[in-house]
Amino acid sequence: MIVGAGPRATGLLERIAASASELWPPERRLLVHLVDPHPPGPGRIWRHEQSPLLRMNSMAEDVTLFTDESCAVEGPVRPGPSLAEWAARFAGPGAPRDAPYTEPADPEVLAELRTLAGTDFPTRRAQSAYLDWVFRRVTAELPPRITLVRHRTTATAVTGPPDGPQRVRLAGREHPVTADLVVLAQGHLGSAPAGEHRDHAAFARRHGRFHLAPDFSADADLSGLRPGSRVILRGFGLAFVDLMTLLTEGRGGTYRTEPDGTLRYLPSGREPVLHVGSRRGVPYHAKTHYRLGGPRPPLPRHFGPAAVDALLARDRPPELRRDVWPLMAKEIGFGHYHELFHAHPERTALPWPEFLAAYDRLDWYDPDLAALVAAAVPDPADRLDFEALDRPLAGLAFATPDAFQDHLRAHIAGDVARREDPAHSADLGAFLALLSVYGQLPRLLDPGRPAAGALAEGLDGWWHGFFSFLASGPPGFRLRQLLALSRAGIVHFLGADLRIGTDEPTGTFTASSPTVPGHTVHATALIEAYLPGPDLDRTRDPLLRRLRRAGGLTEEVVDGASRPHRSGRIAVDPADGRLIDPTLRGPHPRRFALGAPTNSRAVAAFARPGTDAPAFRQNDAVARTVLRTLAAGRAPEPFAGRGAGAAGAGQKSAGWWSGAGAGVSPGAKTETVPKTPS
Repeated sequence: MIVGAGPRATGLLERIAASASELWPPERRLLVHLVDPHPPGPGRIWRHEQSPLLRMNSMAEDVTLFTDESCAVEGPVRPGPSLAEWAARFAGPGAPRDAPYTEPADPEVLAELRTLAGTDFPTRRAQSAYLDWVFRRVTAELPPRITLVRHRTTATAVTGPPDGPQRVRLAGREHPVTADLVVLAQGHLGSAPAGEHRDHAAFARRHGRFHLAPDFSADADLSGLRPGSRVILRGFGLAFVDLMTLLTEGRGGTYRTEPDGTLRYLPSGREPVLHVGSRRGVPYHAKTHYRLGGPRPPLPRHFGPAAVDALLARDRPPELRRDVWPLMAKEIGFGHYHELFHAHPERTALPWPEFLAAYDRLDWYDPDLAALVAAAVPDPADRLDFEALDRPLAGLAFATPDAFQDHLRAHIAGDVARREDPAHSADLGAFLALLSVYGQLPRLLDPGRPAAGALAEGLDGWWHGFFSFLASGPPGFRLRQLLALSRAGIVHFLGADLRIGTDEPTGTFTASSPTVPGHTVHATALIEAYLPGPDLDRTRDPLLRRLRRAGGLTEEVVDGASRPHRSGRIAVDPADGRLIDPTLRGPHPRRFALGAPTNSRAVAAFARPGTDAPAFRQNDAVARTVLRTLAAGRAPEPFAGRGAGAAGAGQKSAGWWSGAGAGVSPGAKTETVPKTPS
């Protein structure tokens, strides 16, 4: 059974289909239950039923759910189209209309797909259509001996001995479903509010104000925000951008391009007034909107498996700043300078082979490396300065809020211009190296290594935030909209190191920042404009809550020199995704978990083509372990007489089912996914 039917579950099914011919006995049948109340393929996060204004922060050509020649997977590589390649099938009146490319039902989505360029940032509804098609293709390509049964409900509990069948309870069903193995792939999960958020929610209730704890923007109820009311938003990343869109365009505002090219916002009068700040005080960097000008950098070079092996072989655990960051920084620098030297050699003063030989030899913090870069790259704007990137407002203070608004508008405009100008394509080289670095990190976090907690805390904290700030920002047009909203007085910038408080006499939330000393904003609403992180203690998922209470899973806790680091993530065996069961003191033989809530820390369920995505490697490892485990089990009993209900209709003479009691409870309402493209 697979709990969850979003992109991660789809990727797992694709890998099961890919390896079935090698690992699954041809005389046996396999019944796969798929449990999710949301549409299979898109799941909850990417479902079609969300605002058409919301978009991806990836270009269409950078999104795929299919393995390619870059993927270091044990199973067969089975290429497929990226979102851009899939959308191209609908372009123009003469485009092919073969069955696997059946047109989406939504005419607006179809119109978007017909004009979608590879460098466009698609709507989330377009991505939903792509994920729906990928799911249908994957299920159509399942071997005939594998049957898929969907349950449009929520899994609420799983029980069963480690050496016997697992019983999974489903919401609204009297009888549980019995399965030999269970894979948890619920994706991003909500969390109950933490202490500070509970206090702020209580303050809001007491004074009749509005408070929103971290939430997924498409699910947030914003109806309580009145036109013209002041709203403080803590967070300047993608969640803020979504909320900004929903509270402006989503309330009837429009944008107009002036003759001089400036974007102007025309309010509807229904917008609240947004005051935004964060730790850095600036929005995430815009996504690059160009391609490499030179050859793709050969990654990894300085922070690959060999470098990780060397770090793990040391007697003392590696420290982030002392041991790991210098290698990460050097890898990112390699990607940056590889593109600069190959695409813009006129802005360099040394031949690439000479620069690379010296760069490879020198440590990141060696003064000779800084001297090498200064000599080889004359313009400081072409050099990497991580400290300036990380804290762009450090040491700055402004006498008035208006002075800061002017400064930040100039900063944002400069960032958008740079990310849309191919002359700065070295930034894309650095971005690709960032992705490569992220994929190497999970192996460093061995919970059993003494004092590894400080490294885990740094990676989950500073590093993840820095990565997101540089690599997971919005499309440039969103930041141009932000500038227009700022000029229109709809958005105001608060500054860095944001401090949030409450004022009982006025019943208002307060916000202040050392960026504008002495300036405090009072507001009737507070929004935590960031997504909920993994937190096993506060998860809203009923199955995980019950497993946690029953001692059936454990939170990742990494030993620390002074204190352990609790990540909030589900501990799994990194080799094959098996749940770490504290009662067994090791991996559970019949339960797996993969994706966002786990300590595997895979970046995303889908990825850029050609990047050997960690999620694809994980999907492949879990799929092959599942197939091997089931195939090595005892010979199952004949299917006849099992009472399999809807799942077994017409299948009694079809062969053998995997494991004991794998059928559906009598009377269950299920849907068997067809084996032909639809």
